[in-house]
Amino acid sequence: MTTSEAVQLIPREVLFGNPDRASPRISPDGRKLSFLAPVDGFLNVWVGDATDVATARPITSDRARGIRIYFWAFDSEHILYMQDQGGDEDWHVYSVDIATQATVDLTPIKGVHAQVQELSHHFPGEIVVGLNDRDPQLHDLYRVNIATGQREIIARNEGFAGYVTDDSLQVRFAYRLTSSGGSELLRPTPSGDWELFIPVPPEDLLTTTPSGFDKSRRTLYMIDSRDRDTSALVTIDSESGERTVIAENPRADVSEVLTHPTEKTVEAVAFTYDRKHWMVLDDRVGGDLQYLKTVAGGEIEIVSRTLDDTQWIVAFMMDDGPMRYYRCDRRSRQDSFLFSNRKRLEGLPLSKMHAAVIKTRDGLDMVCYYTLPYGSDARSPGTPDRPLPMVLDVHGGPGRADEWGYNPMHQLMANRGYAVMSVNFRGSTGLGKRFTNAGNMEWAGKMHDDLLDAMEWAVGQGIADRNRVAVFGGSYGGYAALVGLTFTPDTFACGVDIVGPSSLVTLLESIPPYWAPQIEVFATRVGDHRNEEGRKFLKERSPLTYVERINRPLLIVQGAKDPRVKQTESVQIVQALRGKGIPVTYVLFPDEGHGFARPENNMAFNAVAEAFLAAHLGGRYEAVGDDFKGSTIQVPAGADQVPGLEKALDAHDKETK
Repeated sequence: MTTSEAVQLIPREVLFGNPDRASPRISPDGRKLSFLAPVDGFLNVWVGDATDVATARPITSDRARGIRIYFWAFDSEHILYMQDQGGDEDWHVYSVDIATQATVDLTPIKGVHAQVQELSHHFPGEIVVGLNDRDPQLHDLYRVNIATGQREIIARNEGFAGYVTDDSLQVRFAYRLTSSGGSELLRPTPSGDWELFIPVPPEDLLTTTPSGFDKSRRTLYMIDSRDRDTSALVTIDSESGERTVIAENPRADVSEVLTHPTEKTVEAVAFTYDRKHWMVLDDRVGGDLQYLKTVAGGEIEIVSRTLDDTQWIVAFMMDDGPMRYYRCDRRSRQDSFLFSNRKRLEGLPLSKMHAAVIKTRDGLDMVCYYTLPYGSDARSPGTPDRPLPMVLDVHGGPGRADEWGYNPMHQLMANRGYAVMSVNFRGSTGLGKRFTNAGNMEWAGKMHDDLLDAMEWAVGQGIADRNRVAVFGGSYGGYAALVGLTFTPDTFACGVDIVGPSSLVTLLESIPPYWAPQIEVFATRVGDHRNEEGRKFLKERSPLTYVERINRPLLIVQGAKDPRVKQTESVQIVQALRGKGIPVTYVLFPDEGHGFARPENNMAFNAVAEAFLAAHLGGRYEAVGDDFKGSTIQVPAGADQVPGLEKALDAHDKETK
């Protein structure tokens, strides 16, 4: 019996079911505590006394998808939350009265995508939202009464990608994207026109953004990479334009800013290279952060604060255990444990996550993370006793980054006997603009080379068995999986594509209308589908073009309501594969969008995915059991390619009839 086979098989439900409790928030006045917890299997908002978690009761009654995004209004009497329908991303903003539980849809317009623009403690009963009700491509700004839903327009959008407002709920700047793929920050003039305030070149677009104002509302905080590589936190005088750097790091961009709730002074700034590092700018906060290191292990995140800043809700993140939350009184330096988000994880054989900086073939440094099966590296921590089958887990975006910490997919795959690796390939953010911009026009090019280089490193380190590596991912990661099986068809043992585009041409032709102002950004970074030369290039970088090359098993998973990567992307490659007699398994969730919001669907997907990987990498897996219960899973093609899937679907169909 191998080490991995001797380790307890962790149930999927423990890793991917609803958390026990999550996302705690303290009310601005410090009297109440809120969090998300299940009610009849659906996440809802609970509220109770700040000093006693046991007093909390649910104040929302979602019975469709569960609530994931919520926050306090500054009046401490209302909870605000956002919800869409079936993953369509037509977000609505809802207000709930804590005392009466009366719920008001603040944006009750069908087919409209709402954005939260601003809340202010100076106007505790109001919120500023953006709505594209007049023009699907543009969001006008409305000032909305939280209790009644009454709204008035404060900015009619005449072509801007967005606005910058301050805590007086006034529009201070607007920004628009340029034909070169950059942007311009504009300010209003006394005559009602707009004038250029800050030009942002294309190379700085993803690493330069406003970050609020100081108390005077004259000084603009900005995360800024102009004239440098990594983005720094700077102050900019909104009248003179004078810029001053207040926090910087030579290896990483700004990842988090800690600002006083009412004084608006910057207290600390975080930078994340392989791990998060806090730079303290206010000695009083420095003492708090030092104290918090004695409370619990792991990386510290301040998730909620009272208006007077005397009470904090603090999260401690580990790589091999649940998130733990504490309420901390800054005056007395007293801390109270609230809860962990998944108590059942405690005591389980979870694995550590290792960081590695890997060189690309052209000399760039990639920060990567890998996880090994529990007990597989007994002789040398971080290196298994023998090469293992590996899952190359590719993040989406690509303009985001993987980070250290608890990762349920890493834990699932490691528990099933695989090494798991996440790669921050070029085009990822957080590591300076040169690294991000190195991904421009490199979809299926050097971005794919980076994944291959990371795999080669893992093979060279004795981590991965070259002949048993799967490429796996969602969104861009799904595209990367398709690229892996078409551009390098003999490299990977199998692939898993979750909501990934198969054709870059049809992807760009079908973007949501409110993404239309960003089309020049796509043209600069991916390719331009609006001219013949650009379409030719995009087709050359599209897996659909080379579908006949696929000779390894492929699992494709799609949400039918996905507004970003539409169902067509999966359907067209599945049809092409079947037309050529190439086996493929296609899993569809009719009530999901760009990913899985419903735990039942997430559980069903993972049940299929781990059985699929076991068949082609040789790891172990948990039988489906009851994990299709409550799911809307459909398998239009290839159910016979996954062990136990046909039988589980038959049983599920009988239960739902």
